[in-house]
This record gives sequence, structure tokens and C-alpha cells, in this order.
Amino acid sequence: MTPSLFTIILLIILNVSIATGATPSPEISGGGQWQLIHDNIGIVGMHMQLLHNDRVIIYDRTNFGYSNLSLPNGRCRINLRERFKTDCTAHSVEYDVASNTVRPLFLQTDVWCSSGAVNPNGTLIQTGGSGAGEFSIRSINPCPTCDWHEFNHGLAARRWYATTHILPDGRQIIIGGRKEFNYEFYPKKQRAEKITYRLPFLEQTNNKGVENNLYPFVFLNVDGHLFIFANNRAILFDYNNNVVVKTYPSIPGQDPRSFPSTGSAVLLPLRNLQNPSVEAEVLICGGAPKGSYQLSLHGKFMRALNTCARLKITDPNPSWIMETMPFGRVMSDMILLPNGNVLLINGAASGAAGWNIGRNPILHPFLYKPNHVINSRFQLQNPSGIPRMYHSTAILLRDGRVLVAGSNPHEYYNFSNVLFPTELRLETFSPSYLEPQFNDIRPIMVYPAPQSQTRLRYAQILKIQFQVKGTLAIDSVSVTMLAPSFNTHSFSMNQRLLVLDHVKTTNNVYAGQLTSTSTCQVEVAIPCSSNLAPPGYYLLFVVHQEVPSEGIWIQLL
Repeated sequence: MTPSLFTIILLIILNVSIATGATPSPEISGGGQWQLIHDNIGIVGMHMQLLHNDRVIIYDRTNFGYSNLSLPNGRCRINLRERFKTDCTAHSVEYDVASNTVRPLFLQTDVWCSSGAVNPNGTLIQTGGSGAGEFSIRSINPCPTCDWHEFNHGLAARRWYATTHILPDGRQIIIGGRKEFNYEFYPKKQRAEKITYRLPFLEQTNNKGVENNLYPFVFLNVDGHLFIFANNRAILFDYNNNVVVKTYPSIPGQDPRSFPSTGSAVLLPLRNLQNPSVEAEVLICGGAPKGSYQLSLHGKFMRALNTCARLKITDPNPSWIMETMPFGRVMSDMILLPNGNVLLINGAASGAAGWNIGRNPILHPFLYKPNHVINSRFQLQNPSGIPRMYHSTAILLRDGRVLVAGSNPHEYYNFSNVLFPTELRLETFSPSYLEPQFNDIRPIMVYPAPQSQTRLRYAQILKIQFQVKGTLAIDSVSVTMLAPSFNTHSFSMNQRLLVLDHVKTTNNVYAGQLTSTSTCQVEVAIPCSSNLAPPGYYLLFVVHQEVPSEGIWIQLL
């Protein structure tokens, strides 16, 4: 597609703005709307996870200093190993989406730069951290009064900057961490088991002086093996037999993409799930050029990478396809939307991930449309007014909005005399599909009931009934199933979206359209394998002309 004159002018203005540190004006922006929903949640949103009760668990470091939210009932945390030995403030909250309120939660040991995943029963399992928390496992259940439970020495190795992924059998694998070139499982097969398994790939991708193997990008492939990416390299890994099944080519250009040269990555939506040869693609975008991290430490901030690399990981002989973003991004998040598009949000235009080494915040999200032809996949979105730098986060909510929190690019809670102050505000980005002009084509779920939490079996045929206010074209309807992610440090762990196979459509169908009083029933096939969809809670959406319904919670067992 040949760019329009408007697009060319827009990109010239944007590049000049980024180079000078200026913010592009809303008048030259695209779609989507921002809303400030909470002016002070009390803590930095360094880690976030949505649970199936529509509440979000948010937490930060415990040794940041005193937060802006007190623990209830005079409770205090005492840890003699940390700088702030007695702390009566919270460093974790439960955010209730419906009431827009926060409830303080209690953490005993430091969860700084940790990982997490939700188990099949809906409990958030949080692993590792820093200092006294590096061997810890913590859990929190989704209930109105639940709090963190902590299990010291639950891990076999120190897990700081590690990645967690849910496996087809419901267990979790925890991979890497600082100076940990290995992985382990949780729960252990035996209570007394404390075994780590060596993973030389992590050592091979560990640059001297810059650990670009931290927070590796990990995705469950459709064959049950794990795609693992660190630095600029990737492997397909059989974790059951501790064997590298395939070594993928390096990303062209040889620039690192993982922490602290922090790009982001996403497994693109999985389709044709009944086909024995399901295809899987990974997209990796942005990051910092080679050498950028070291230069940033000395006050020289290189422009972030403006390229994305896309790889069909199921191909026998895959190769990376390179794409160009409107401008470079580092420390961004990539969020799968219910309609299969990808939102790139947060981050900076120069520098790297770490204390005070990012510059020129990127206030404009990008929308990436995977099914468009190459060179026409990116759309610029409207900007926020809040810089979201190091330690910012983003997750999708059930109503289709994206919740955005965090930013603390320096040590401790500093609100003044720093370039980018500690950020305690919470905001949402509403993609353009939530705009009023699409109300008539927005699906409204009738069955299963919107507030239900339906249990589903593998290979089950699910009947879904929905309505739209206006007319509906049957050929434009799809059903998607999305696994909410654990988000931290520009990577959404366990994020996964499946486009369910259509079986048939019935009820009041006439000439491919329905009247405004009609109810449509579609039947879709639930995936037949836990390699495609590990057991657990998912959000189910009906999508019509790229406009999704509100999601409903389902549990796949």
C-alpha cells in the first residue's frame, strides 16, 4: 500500500517530535480514548494480573520506601534485611474494576522484578523477587477478603527477572533469572523435590556486562514445546526431556530485544484450531540498539529500535519478516485485544530499561493489525498525558478497555526533583471499538449469561447466543478466547488468544442478515488439546466487524 500524503506528513512530524523530545499533538493522532480513573492508588503498578472476579492484583517493590497507602489495623511489616526495616504501608493492592476502589494487601518479602501466573483454579502464583524474597512463592485467591500467603524457600533457585509460563498439565515452569541459567517447575511432583534443570541457552545469550537473557520471552507452541527468546536468538525447547528441538535464526541486525534492551513480544492469535497443522507466529517489537544500555549509563541515549520481527515458529524452515513501526519504542507493552489486533503502549523513544536511563516518553500507542498486508499494519492512536516509563504496566479488562499503571524510573518513591516522578495514577485506554458510533454493531452476549462463569471441556461444542441493536452480517462474526496475562517489565506472561472454529449459525437468519429484534446463535468448537489452550480461566468474546462484546469468564478444565 502506498502511504497517503497525510501519512507521510504525519510521520515526518512525529520523527521530528521524538528527536526533540516533544509530544505529538492530538490533532495528528488516530483513534482511542484515554480516561484517568484513579488519581492515587497508593503504590507503583510494577506488576499486574486480572483475576476472574474482575479484580486486579497490583504490586511493586517492598523496599521502595514508604508508599502512599497505609496497611489496615495498624499492621506493619518488619524485615531486618532491608533498608526500611519497619514499614506500615502497603506495597500491593487489589483493584476492584466495578467500584474503582483499592484494597491494601500485605507482602512480607520483596517481590521486585518477579514473575507470576494464574493456576487452573484461578489462584495467582507469584514467584521470586529480590533479597529475602528471591526463593519465595506467594499465592492469593480471588475473594473479597483474601490476602497473600507466602512460602519461604519454595523455589530451588533465586528467581529475580525470571519468566513464568503455564504448561499443558497446569503446572508452571519458571525460567532463568539473574545468574540462573536453569529452570524449575511449580508445583513440584514431590513435596521435597528441589530440582533445577540446566538451560545452556540462557548462558549463551548472556552478554558480558549486559544480561540480555533476563525476562526471556516464552510462549507455549502448539506442539507442546516452548518457544524461548533471549537477546536476539530463539529456540524451541522440549522441557520434558531437556532438549533443544530447533534453533531459530537470529533476528536480522543482531540487536538485543530482551531486558534491559527491552522490547516486547506477543504470540499472535491462533486460528484454524481443528487443523492438525495449526500455525503459530511470534511478533517482537522495539528494544534498544546494541550498546545502548552501556551508553545510557554514561548519559548518552540512543534512539530505540523502530523495527518489529515476525516469525512463523511452526514452519520447518522459518525466517524473520521485518516490519517498521512509525517510530522506535523501548519498554513498551504489547496487549492482545479481543478482535485479534495488538496494542503497543507505554515506553520511551530512547535509552534503555533501568534507573534513570530512559528518555523521551512515547505517549501515543500503536495499533497493529496482523491480518493487514505488510506496510499497512500500524495505526497511530491518541496520546495519554502521563509518561509511562520504566516499571509501567498494562493489561486488558473484561469490558475491552486497557488498564495502565506504574512508572518509577528511579529508586524509591520520588515525586519531585526527578525527571519522571513516581507515578501512582491509574488510567484506561479505550480502543476505538468502544466508541459510541459502533454501538449498533456491538454484540451483546445473551447466553451464556454475562455474569456466569461457565466450565468447559476440551473439544466441547459451545452454543453462544447474542444480539446486536442494528443489523448483523453473519460472515463478520467470530468468537475469541483470551487468557489474561501477568504483566511486568514490558512482557505479558501467558497472554494467549484463540479464534475458535465456527461450527454453524442458526436462529432467525435471513439472507445473511438479522433484524434488530433477532437473536443469533453460533456454535464453536473448544480446542481439543491443552497444547493449544492450557487449563484455566479465559475471557470469551463475540466479535462482529472487529467490534467485541464484553467478555464472559469461562474455565477450561
